[in-house]
Amino acid sequence: MATVFSTSPAVLRRNSCSAKCCRHEPAGPNQNSPADGGLAGFPEKGFASNRTRAKPPRPRRIILVRHGQSQGNVDECVYTRVADPKVALTEQGVAEAEECGREIRRMIEKDGGDDWKVYFYVSPYRRSLETLRNLAKAFDRSRIAGVREEPRLREQDFGNFQDQEEMKIQKAARKRYGRFFYRFPNGESAADVYDRITGFRETLRSDIEIGRFQPPGELSPNMNLVIVSHGLTLRVFLMRWYKWTVEQFDALHNIGNGKFVVMERGHGGRYSLLMHHTREELKEFGLTDAMLIDQEWQKHAKPGELNYDCQITGPSYFTHFSDDQDNLLD
Repeated sequence: MATVFSTSPAVLRRNSCSAKCCRHEPAGPNQNSPADGGLAGFPEKGFASNRTRAKPPRPRRIILVRHGQSQGNVDECVYTRVADPKVALTEQGVAEAEECGREIRRMIEKDGGDDWKVYFYVSPYRRSLETLRNLAKAFDRSRIAGVREEPRLREQDFGNFQDQEEMKIQKAARKRYGRFFYRFPNGESAADVYDRITGFRETLRSDIEIGRFQPPGELSPNMNLVIVSHGLTLRVFLMRWYKWTVEQFDALHNIGNGKFVVMERGHGGRYSLLMHHTREELKEFGLTDAMLIDQEWQKHAKPGELNYDCQITGPSYFTHFSDDQDNLLD
């Protein structure tokens, strides 16, 4: 499988704490004083009720990082004796994570802003946490706005300790059945991962809406969200965000170990892969021409707008229209 999104200096030239989880149950009558309207313990509710406060700017980027090389990437026999969540990075994986952090910092610094920060979401698996800790070496304390461990970002579950010969049989069956829908015994399918990523996406959208990662009193447009996770999970995240089809997902390749994909805020406020990556990179990743046309639209569209001409979710589903009818619709 191809290694994609190598973030070399040439590509980077192409385009230029810890958060508290607030409970959402209504506050009791004695939890907050009348002076604050009963909202002192609920900053997001205070934001919603304060009409004079400026709306937090959307983060400049959402950066998707795949963990560095792990022991399991080198030798699949590891999974027969080590629980998947406990598989560690190799020495090469540590080095990849450190370089990944430096590359992300160089990319951000090219913006020229002096108030930039990073906020991390991370899978609880050991190899993801080790990747986070090593890539974060590139950032001073003042640049890290916070971090949240997020179990929904974990790797696809292949079913506890994995017998190597049985996994060969299961993976061959997955190829026949379909990569997206095949569920491993005592484990998950990619469709199951899609369901939990849908929940995480809604959490992320809420965090962006209320500016949860913005330090008190700050409304910087130069916030960068970094999601440290796993190959399939990140592909599913992109599929869910951009509403790609199952067929389009099946054609995608894994991000390389210690590499990253950048969703950058476009001119209208939406996130597009084409703001940072080249069309050639995205084609290598597996994007089709129709997907690239949609990414071009994402560069200029505003949040909430719909792409009525999108071939991904529109005409491609129907076969009874004539070419003349299609031309009339254009």
